[in-house]
Amino acid sequence: MVTLRRLGAGLVVGLTLVAAGCATKSINQLLADPAKYRNQSVTVRGTVDQAASVMGRGAYRITDGDQGLWVVTTSGAPRKGARVDVTGRLQDGYDLSVFGSAIKLPGSLQSGLVLIESSHRARD
Repeated sequence: MVTLRRLGAGLVVGLTLVAAGCATKSINQLLADPAKYRNQSVTVRGTVDQAASVMGRGAYRITDGDQGLWVVTTSGAPRKGARVDVTGRLQDGYDLSVFGSAIKLPGSLQSGLVLIESSHRARD
């Protein structure tokens, strides 16, 4: 009986730690210290500001207040104005120039920090 309780308590603690590690990060957190989140799966929440698809790939920019982050996807990009939770991995130096004619990219973002999407889901 005691062993079963310990096992149950251990399971609860373990699941809590896993859930805490998967918590949604703000765009500001990612931009402030991208090295901290590189090579990790992160989830970020925002509103789609711009979106485009070219040659079976998509790119879209999500914003949270005054901060924005580009997301690259192998599936369709969500519509402009959609509120989404995006999970993926941060990558620096990603070449976004292929989308240059489809979306308005500032010169500084032709190559920069992006989130390589593994999944996204609409909110609300």
